Amino acid sequence: MTRPTHGALHHVELWVPDLGRAVASLGWLLEALGHTVSQNWETGRSWLLGPTYLVLEQSPALTADRHERCRPGLNHLAFHVENASTVEELAAEATRHGWRLMFPDLHPHAGGDQHYAAYLENSDGFEIELVAISSLDQS
Repeated sequence: MTRPTHGALHHVELWVPDLGRAVASLGWLLEALGHTVSQNWETGRSWLLGPTYLVLEQSPALTADRHERCRPGLNHLAFHVENASTVEELAAEATRHGWRLMFPDLHPHAGGDQHYAAYLENSDGFEIELVAISSLDQS
């Protein structure tokens, strides 16, 4: 196995208010993006893609019942997607898995004319961005 690049992201752990809801929305999306379930325990689950994994955990130490992306901390996670048609397919399917399309009047260029993406929010307040083309990809 090739050693990960120095400084590359190792993992992300998200505390969620309801593991079942999180698995139904975030878990579905991670698997649709090619992640595979790596670990599964009573209060959590992790998904792996390459050397990086993402954990969802319903911790008893939670102090709130909803994520607030506009407060200090995590605003959203963004994932590369193969192409624009895949962004559209995933965005359409996501509504059946607890997601709503954010900024529908600006979709798919809410991030700017050179940025093709879907911005999704689930019922627990987590935002995901699915990016096919961005100005950073073209440099």
